[in-house]
Amino acid sequence: MRFRHPDGSTVHLAYCTNVHPAETLDGVRAQLRDHCEPVRRRLGRDRLGIGLWLARDAARALTDDPAQLRSLRTELDARGLEVVTLNGFPYEGFGSDEVKYRVYRPDWTDPERLAHTTDLARLLAALLPDDVTEGTVSTLPLAWRTPYDTDPGAARTARTALTTLAQRLDALAELTGRSIRIGLEPEPGCTVETTADAIGPLIGIGHDRIGVCVDTCHLATSFEDPDTALDALTAAGVPVVKSQLSAALHAEHPHLPEVRAALAAFAEPRFLHQTRTRTTAGLRGTDDLDEALAGRSLPDSTPWRAHFHVPLHAPPAPPLTSTLPVLAATLARLVGGPEPLTRHLEVETYTWQALPPALRPRNRAQLADGIAAELTLARDLLVDLGLKELP
Repeated sequence: MRFRHPDGSTVHLAYCTNVHPAETLDGVRAQLRDHCEPVRRRLGRDRLGIGLWLARDAARALTDDPAQLRSLRTELDARGLEVVTLNGFPYEGFGSDEVKYRVYRPDWTDPERLAHTTDLARLLAALLPDDVTEGTVSTLPLAWRTPYDTDPGAARTARTALTTLAQRLDALAELTGRSIRIGLEPEPGCTVETTADAIGPLIGIGHDRIGVCVDTCHLATSFEDPDTALDALTAAGVPVVKSQLSAALHAEHPHLPEVRAALAAFAEPRFLHQTRTRTTAGLRGTDDLDEALAGRSLPDSTPWRAHFHVPLHAPPAPPLTSTLPVLAATLARLVGGPEPLTRHLEVETYTWQALPPALRPRNRAQLADGIAAELTLARDLLVDLGLKELP
């Protein structure tokens, strides 16, 4: 979906396909047929943006066979789909029964992360629509905090890898005329947990093709104020490459038994749901929701937020809610000003099948309905900010 910003530029809205994970190229093609095109039809659109997730094996198949890449581009066009952004955070296995800490491997100290991200940038340059010259790829925020934070050489290795990537992106732009930018995506528990944590490493790289992907669920889980966060990035000259529109789980009174019981329904074995609370002593947290609920490891006299991407249009029933207001406030700052801070927006609710059983879609049709409803909500927010939806 495309929107005209009041400054005349185009803002792209997509939804991320990691909600229907596939490890192979055949699986990616099935996603387009079984999920993406039905969402587009529900929205009554001739064209729908998707934030494509290409697992390692799918990316390699496209890299190794230019004919397959051309075929995929043709199929996207035929199905009324366009790709201006990729989700390069998960490497493989995102559809496994247990993902948890595996999603952070390989990290930016591993040469395979650089190789994979380089492949994604080259593929995206070939998949961009004919009238689009800039693409974006989100990636993990360097690494999970352990053992990275205690390894004296880890930061240097990651910085070297990202510097090499920036040089490759420059060469790609010169070769193709397509500018691909990479965004580190701050996430609770990682060495870059907040947008503030991203500033130092990115200033150290000092390249405008390497910036930040602001995920509004992660921002909210860490209790970051959108204005403060974005002001600091702007002051530091760190670009917001893209933003993922997502909402976290919020519990205002976690000490109450009924609230803890409601939270427990969201503690599940597949994904990591880092949980945070803000106290007078600072931010406190656990690596997972079940850890927060067990015993007294996390203070419960102040609100909790959990890294659980809840559907934008369907907040959980009381006594829980979502951080949709944080998303709305962040979006207002990102695209509501005289010029957008980013032009690539991606709805990323990958946890539909991890919701409590009663809330999960029971079939493809219900999932497509839900994704279409999320995109409709995001579209309405953009229109309310003065952007004009384009055909």
